[in-house]
Amino acid sequence: MKKRAVSVLLAAVMTAAAVSGCGGTGNDASQSGTGTDADGEETPAETEEDGASSEASGDTAEYHVAIVKQMDHASLDEIADAICAQFDTIAAEKNVSVKYDVYSGQGDQSVLTQIGTQVISEGVDAVIPIATLAAQVMATCAEETKTPVVFAAISDPEGAEMTGIDYVTGTSDALNTEFIMDMMLTQNPDVQKVGLLYSLSEDNSTTPIAQAKAYLDGKGISYVEKTANTNDEVITAASSLIAEDVDAVFTPTDNVIMAAELAIYESLAEAGIPHYTGADSFVRNGAFTTCGVNYTELGHETADLAYKAITEGMDGLEDYYLSEGGIITVNTETADALGIDYSVFSDMGEVSEVVTTED
Repeated sequence: MKKRAVSVLLAAVMTAAAVSGCGGTGNDASQSGTGTDADGEETPAETEEDGASSEASGDTAEYHVAIVKQMDHASLDEIADAICAQFDTIAAEKNVSVKYDVYSGQGDQSVLTQIGTQVISEGVDAVIPIATLAAQVMATCAEETKTPVVFAAISDPEGAEMTGIDYVTGTSDALNTEFIMDMMLTQNPDVQKVGLLYSLSEDNSTTPIAQAKAYLDGKGISYVEKTANTNDEVITAASSLIAEDVDAVFTPTDNVIMAAELAIYESLAEAGIPHYTGADSFVRNGAFTTCGVNYTELGHETADLAYKAITEGMDGLEDYYLSEGGIITVNTETADALGIDYSVFSDMGEVSEVVTTED
């Protein structure tokens, strides 16, 4: 199987025929329901009239899905919320019942393994892991049962060895690293030294960091690498880059750095250092800018794909589907603090303006 743009899939998803599922009850995590909203409040699927039968069997088809975040932070929370919202939409439009439970692995592989073992034993119809480590663990847990695993937001599925598995598919938020580097030089053609801030524990960062190094080497621009695996280490690494007097910092779609963005963005801005990142959620937490995937849209696409996998089976699905990005997101408050005129990006694509939030 090969990657394919997500948009190719979407038209087919909403024509999927509903079939009976084997939803388990399970233990509620942070969110759950039979067609629930993002806060976990019950929103039953609508029917044309009370007692109306489903098109498939005379009874409303019921499905049970486990959504497993690698950890809690803005990017992964946004994706999980979007998946839940899209399942509510599917439930209403298809006259089916979709129960979902949302779990957090807290960035701990052993916790993720416990969650995976639990949800597989409960007989869920599909597992939706969000981020690379969560996907790798869920695929292992589902190896015997072949429960569909539909991952979300793996930047490099091939590098993460998540391709070629017949019960696994998902969506990729692969980053256009070269474009973000072009943005950096468009904003400041005199960049001489770039800080590369990432975590060695994040597979998502491996490929884009290598791409960034190759780009900078080709331009004769020096770079300084700082890595971190905890919030405190991220703060220390950012301080080191400030002391190194870098002209800009680049971070790919790195979950560890994302979790600490609120703790470092002010220091970077005060030092006059723009932070270029791999996702719009970084920017809403204070980073300067990105050009990447909209995670709400990616969440919707992932839910559609999971519904297709449940109701039609995995045959014919690709290894993964590349979510389309291309929107430049700028934090206007950070731009003001940096004294940067971000209109320089207008000729490069659509520019979306955001301000700093703490969610």
